[in-house]
Amino acid sequence: MAFCSNCGNEVKAGAAFCGSCGNSIGQAAPAQRPAVGKVTFDVVNRERLNMVKVDLENASFRYEAGAMHYMQGTLELQSNIPRMGKFFKSMITKEKVVKPVITGTGTVFLTPSFGEFTILELQNDEWILDQGAYYASELEIEIGAYTNRAISAMFSGEKWFQTVVAGTGKVVINSAGPLEEVELVNDKLVVDGNFAVARTSGIDLKVTKATRGIFSTVLSGEGLVNTFSGTGKVLIAPVDNYFNTLIHTVRNIDYKIQSLNKG
Repeated sequence: MAFCSNCGNEVKAGAAFCGSCGNSIGQAAPAQRPAVGKVTFDVVNRERLNMVKVDLENASFRYEAGAMHYMQGTLELQSNIPRMGKFFKSMITKEKVVKPVITGTGTVFLTPSFGEFTILELQNDEWILDQGAYYASELEIEIGAYTNRAISAMFSGEKWFQTVVAGTGKVVINSAGPLEEVELVNDKLVVDGNFAVARTSGIDLKVTKATRGIFSTVLSGEGLVNTFSGTGKVLIAPVDNYFNTLIHTVRNIDYKIQSLNKG
C-alpha cells in the first residue's frame, strides 16, 4: 500500500499522481504515511475581528488559498498543482482549486474577518458545505465535490457543485453569522433563502414551491424555497452578525445613492 509523501492519503496502485492533492508519485518506492502530530484550532478575537489560530506540533493542516495571514516556527508551506480535472471543476464551481498545506511545528494565524468561524468535529461522517464555507481542516479530512440536482442548482442559490468534507477530524467553516444546529429525524426543514451553511450527507436538498399551486404561490409572495429533508443535521446562519449587517446596510445605501445620481 502506498501513501502520498505530501498529503499522506492513500494512492491507488500504479497512479502517477495523488488523487487528493495532485502530487507527482513517479516510480519511487511506496512512501510511508507521515507521522501524525497534533493540530489545534482556536478562534480568537482581535479588535472585534475574528481570526483562526492554528497550533502545530509536527503536524500538517490544509486551508483555503489566500487565507494565510502570518506564521511563526519551523513551518513549510506547500501548494502543489492539482490535476487538470480539478482545474476544470473549479471553473464551474468557482471554488479555489489549490488548497495549500502547512507542515511542521509552530503557530499560524489565518486572515481576520468580520464573519464567524465554527470548528466542526467530524467523527467518520460526511458534510456538504455551502460554497465558500470551507476555511481549513486537518489533513486527514478528505475534500471532494457534491453535484446538486439541475433544478436545485438553478434556483436554490447553492449552484451546481458544493464542497464535501469527510472522515474524522476538525474542519473550520465560516459564515456571515452565528450558526444554529437543526437536527432532523425523518423530518423536513424549509428555508426561504440560502443561509443554510452545511448539512450532513443524509439530508436531501430540493427546491419546492412555498405553497400548493402556482396561483397561491404568487399570492403568498414566497415563491421558491429550499427544502431539506431526511435524517441528519443542518447548520444555518439565520441572522448575520452585527458587523456584516452594518456592512450590507452601508452597501445598500451607497447603491441607492449611486442609482439616484445616475437617474
